[in-house]
Amino acid sequence: MSDRYTTTAARLNVYIQGQGFPILGLHGHPGTGRSLSVFTNHLSKRYKTFAPDLRGYGKSRWNGNFDMNDHLTDLEALLDRFEIEKCLVLGWSLGGILAMELALRLPERITGLILVATAAKPRGSHPPITWQDNLYTGVAALINYIKPSWQWNIETFGKRSLFRYLIQQHTFTTYKYIATDAVPAYLQTSPAATRALYSEIQSGYNRLLALEQIQCPSLVLAGEQDRHITSDSSLETAQHLNNCQWQCYPNTAHLFPWEVPQQVLNDIDHWLEVHPQVIVVNSPRAFDS
Repeated sequence: MSDRYTTTAARLNVYIQGQGFPILGLHGHPGTGRSLSVFTNHLSKRYKTFAPDLRGYGKSRWNGNFDMNDHLTDLEALLDRFEIEKCLVLGWSLGGILAMELALRLPERITGLILVATAAKPRGSHPPITWQDNLYTGVAALINYIKPSWQWNIETFGKRSLFRYLIQQHTFTTYKYIATDAVPAYLQTSPAATRALYSEIQSGYNRLLALEQIQCPSLVLAGEQDRHITSDSSLETAQHLNNCQWQCYPNTAHLFPWEVPQQVLNDIDHWLEVHPQVIVVNSPRAFDS
């Protein structure tokens, strides 16, 4: 990541739940800390989850442009602020990229990685977007926000909108998450955040060769039909990581945690059971807040 903008750390808005070993959850684009509720509501029953709004997202407002690298500065400051010496990091999409970067930057503080729909060399297979796509998506999102999971809206607009590339399973549960977590996050994403992300992608972001430096255990999860970050690019990332477990979910896409939430959470629970070292407390300060 480049250093075109050098700024002081932003004091991020953060949603905290539960008690126990710290798990830092990092959302995607567009997104907020609330977008991770599918994970944090479950994990906070046994752990202490921290889900910040990244700079330029949600309630973490920021005036002016910034660089993707500034997210890492903000996250390191957040760990210091809550005196978190060690934590597990779960990142979805952009959040997964930041999770890997954080593990490279602070290897002694990151005990493990759960990487969701992400890649160190992200590649997409999204078809060209038409004006009809944008129209149907806007209508579907608005109606779904007002009347979540209305089957008529799903059939009439949802399945003809850009949602068809984000999900494969047009279910009640999936559309409820879109209404409560996705639409508000989209509306709270700043243009500066969008510029920072697309600038990094257009520069040819590729950290595959650096992944060998990451020694902590990792779990890489992907949706088989993901068009935004393909499952092949996620698999490529998994193959470059040490001590990594790979899982790909059929008939799902980029938002697969909202399509098959229980299956995903069960797989995460199992991975945590098999790798207890990622949630072992090495310092009492890890619980302080």
